[in-house]
Amino acid sequence: MNEVSIEERALKYILKAERVLKNMKISEGPALVGVERMREVVDEARRYFEDAKYYFDKKEYDVSLASIAYCEGLLDALRLLKLVEFEW
Repeated sequence: MNEVSIEERALKYILKAERVLKNMKISEGPALVGVERMREVVDEARRYFEDAKYYFDKKEYDVSLASIAYCEGLLDALRLLKLVEFEW
């Protein structure tokens, strides 16, 4: 059985989130959430993304993985609300 290390898993998620943050399209359509509030959530996701990279570089892979998981959760929530568009 080929087990993936926490380092490999964290790096995989970081690279995936980086691609999404660069390529997602923010909806300008009507929403119950204002565009400014939605952008705040995107900014928070970016901060978690930066934390994940920082801790990865420090070889604290467990913290890196937790940070990127929060980033992905915020991005998924925005996507489910149809406030941004992207594919994993």
